[in-house]
Amino acid sequence: MKIIKRKWKPEEADRWTKEDAIAIIVSPIAYALLMIGLALSCFLLIKGFIILGFGIILTWFLHWVIDPKLKAISKEYEKKQRDFLKHLDNIIKWREYE
Repeated sequence: MKIIKRKWKPEEADRWTKEDAIAIIVSPIAYALLMIGLALSCFLLIKGFIILGFGIILTWFLHWVIDPKLKAISKEYEKKQRDFLKHLDNIIKWREYE
């Protein structure tokens, strides 16, 4: 069994899962490390570069975990939007011929 699920169906991706919890916990830590690391790196401090490196790694991990889920949801919403626009276009065309 995989710890992090990488393939999602749109119905599954719309529910809260452990991947969402991971993203909620990791994202503020990653972005705080990026801010602190960048600030310290501007002063050319070694620990700033190390913190910045950890922030970059955590940010990559965050996107690796949550991106497949977001893509699955996005595809479903794009499909719903296309269908709605077709429906709306049909309604407009019908009213033009009255």
